[in-house]
Amino acid sequence: MKRLNSQLQEDGCPLELILLIRTLLAGCKEISFRVSQGELAGVLGSTLSDNVQGERQKKLDVISNQILKDILSESGYVKALSSEEEDTVVGCNPDGKYLVSIDPLDGSSNIDINSLIGTIFSIQHAPQWMEPDDPQAFLQPGTQMVAAGYVLYGPSTVLVLTTGRGTHGYTLDKTHGGFLLTRPNIRVPEQTQEFAINASNQRHWEKPMQDYIADLLAGKDGPRGKDFNMRWIAAMVGDIHRILSRGGLFTYPFDYREPNKPGKLRLLYEANPMAFLMEQAGGEASTGTQRIMEILPTEIHQRVPVIMGSKEEVAMCLEYHNREAN
Repeated sequence: MKRLNSQLQEDGCPLELILLIRTLLAGCKEISFRVSQGELAGVLGSTLSDNVQGERQKKLDVISNQILKDILSESGYVKALSSEEEDTVVGCNPDGKYLVSIDPLDGSSNIDINSLIGTIFSIQHAPQWMEPDDPQAFLQPGTQMVAAGYVLYGPSTVLVLTTGRGTHGYTLDKTHGGFLLTRPNIRVPEQTQEFAINASNQRHWEKPMQDYIADLLAGKDGPRGKDFNMRWIAAMVGDIHRILSRGGLFTYPFDYREPNKPGKLRLLYEANPMAFLMEQAGGEASTGTQRIMEILPTEIHQRVPVIMGSKEEVAMCLEYHNREAN
């Protein structure tokens, strides 16, 4: 079975990028161990503080962020780090060639119930004329990413990664500590009868999303003429992994509760890396009005609506949005 290094070399990755990815994954393996210990290690429960997003931090959020911050800062390959758990960017090595954006532990609400959680990351080239602590360096469209992926901490620890040459899945072999290629060239089925959405927010959605979901729920007796199943894991990393495994549509749409926050998910830490993985696997990723990877960020904690997954179903969802716009 092919090792991670071999696949990255085959994909033409420069040595420093390979070493950076290996460093980041060393931190993820440490997180995987802490997650597996659970209550035995005293890592469950919440802290008494909120992050920059105004969300109450879990102990594992803080631990995971610190593990990745320390290992990436010390690697020498990273000029600056941006994290969902940090107020601003973390300057690392002025001579580092790369910028790394991370969601250290996606799915925090699942921590205490022993359900799916994961780490999401993306890597970009660092503008060498900018200072390491300048947030402007991160305001690049997703098309500038050189790598993106996630590590899912489930019954097995799984890495899904792209460097722009397809999306590949790896499984952590805990007998020797390496990631082995188990799902080369993942392809998302173009059609699906599954969707993932937090239906409890239905009353806050815009009309196109209201109409689209209503037609899905109408099943074979409705305008779509077929039955759909809804799945919701409450962790983007888990829902996207399911879609990369068997197809589907994931959406966290705009809602009217906080108009100044056009979505719940963060562009740098969640939407962009998942869009890169999805597109490289033959899927699509949009806000409802534009391709996610073409958005020019305005700040590092920017939020966006998200619609991504099987190509034909994303196109159908966008058709509802286009009808409303016209």
